[in-house]
Amino acid sequence: MAVTMMRHDFSSSQSNYAEPSHPCAITELGRHNEPEVLEFLSARPVHTVFMSGLIRDNGLLSPRNRGSFYGSRDSFGQLEAVALIGHATLVEAHTENSLIAFAHMARYCRNAHLIRGEQKSINTFWNHYAGAKREPRLICSEHLFEITEPPSVFDDVPRLRIAEMSDRENVIAVNAAMAFAESGVNPLQHDPHGFRSRVTRRIEQKRIWVWAEDTRLMFKADVIGETPEVAYLEGVYVHPEERRKGHGWRCLTKLCSLLLAQKKSICLTANDRNSIAASFYAKVGFEFRSNYETIYLRQENQV
Repeated sequence: MAVTMMRHDFSSSQSNYAEPSHPCAITELGRHNEPEVLEFLSARPVHTVFMSGLIRDNGLLSPRNRGSFYGSRDSFGQLEAVALIGHATLVEAHTENSLIAFAHMARYCRNAHLIRGEQKSINTFWNHYAGAKREPRLICSEHLFEITEPPSVFDDVPRLRIAEMSDRENVIAVNAAMAFAESGVNPLQHDPHGFRSRVTRRIEQKRIWVWAEDTRLMFKADVIGETPEVAYLEGVYVHPEERRKGHGWRCLTKLCSLLLAQKKSICLTANDRNSIAASFYAKVGFEFRSNYETIYLRQENQV
């Protein structure tokens, strides 16, 4: 398994936050649970596209998930929360009891790098995960944006295309630089083989879009996760020397028109300190949906 835990099954009937109405029975999910889990996550497709996309790509049990999926059930055996606990910890919980129970459980994960989700849920999760001695390495507040209608106006960009293997090194370099700027960790130093293999697979899946001129990557965007309804974008990039020339708007509006021919919506996030990015996405047609938060963990935070 990709996630190292001290145990896989337990029941939580105690909470320091509020008196629970019922115990939360948490178990690790298996392949036979996939239809049930995907149906549960589909209730909020924009907020769960990353987890749903991993399951559709890899199944519930795969080292490519870099973690393990767990479910919390009510007294009738119905799912009320699903969590991915591992390198990235994400929780979709319909009850506070389950959210708190997963926070207690996640303390035992030894390879956690970040915790991410809607701000209100993450605040509750962190209060019960962290304890008195845990401090985050970095907290990034973000805005979730969504677009549901193709842009009414866009220019054709003939050279916007799906990335090929010949683009791989340029894409790897740009993605690594963007990851370092956001998180303070260079994935080419921390996990070079894994990082390169994930970019390579995304190219093979035809989920990276580029506009390249000779050796210069003019524009790039990655479809990090997708379901039949939603595409989730990350790594939207314009070459520094080509910014403020309209290239980003032309490429992203064109890409949105292509993706929305197949999807109901496209979502992405932007750091709340990056007002330029927020204005750019609004100009394309994205609308604010929710406040998000990513908590990057210190190594000593892991039990």
